[in-house]
Amino acid sequence: MTLSPNTLRIVALAAVSSAALAVAGTVVIAQTAPLEPVQWDRRALDRLDRNVRRLERALTQRNAAGQPVLLEPDPETIALQGQTQILDRRLGDMEATVQRVNADLERLTFAVDEAREDNAALRRRLSDAERRIAEMERAAAAAREEAALNGPITANSPTGDAAQDLAAAVTLSRTDARRGARALETVVVTWPDTPQAREANVRLGDLRAAADDDAGAVQAYAAALQGWPRAGWAAETTLKLAEGLIVTDRRTQACAALGEFTRRYGEGAAALRTRATQLRTRAQCG
Repeated sequence: MTLSPNTLRIVALAAVSSAALAVAGTVVIAQTAPLEPVQWDRRALDRLDRNVRRLERALTQRNAAGQPVLLEPDPETIALQGQTQILDRRLGDMEATVQRVNADLERLTFAVDEAREDNAALRRRLSDAERRIAEMERAAAAAREEAALNGPITANSPTGDAAQDLAAAVTLSRTDARRGARALETVVVTWPDTPQAREANVRLGDLRAAADDDAGAVQAYAAALQGWPRAGWAAETTLKLAEGLIVTDRRTQACAALGEFTRRYGEGAAALRTRATQLRTRAQCG
């Protein structure tokens, strides 16, 4: 092949450390056995530069004379070029693979983002469904409790003892008036004609009076006082009955109740007698 001087100078600089150069008649560059390693000091570099310049002049003269310079290919260089081409192809394959992987990653990233959005939407829907179910359960529980509170009262003894049933109902009434009233009514139905049933009616009358159910309070007090018992609560309950009758505009009956108080419980506490006098004035008893 015919090479320009600049190209041959580059080739010579790369190969001169391992090959011998000969210029005579026809210049032929042949591969020789490797030389001893060269110590590259300033003098050796100057000598190398002079040899390269001689080679350039010889090549220029040969090209000017129309006689091309024949360069014998270096097998190691050819092999290196082949390996370089293989590496180039492999590098191209790797670049294509990386591009495909990047594209796959972009698609996966997009899919993951969509999955996150879908999961967030599902969580919101699940939370809303759980909230609605909880509200429905609370409403159903409230409806069941309301039905139980408003349903007919039947005999039922949680403890099997009238006194214990009454104590449990009284305790419940202090924290939940409505359920407590239901428990007291159950005591009355379960243990009729007992002192516990009478006391349950007294406490039931107090709950109804506190809830401004004066008519219901009168009914409970009257049930407790049937037969005019001599229990410790009887005198005060008689005055509560009279006051309920006054509030419900039944003064005649109120005066009758106050008369019974005087006959049956008049020897009681002075405070109760004073209150009875005040009630007679309110009822305009003769």
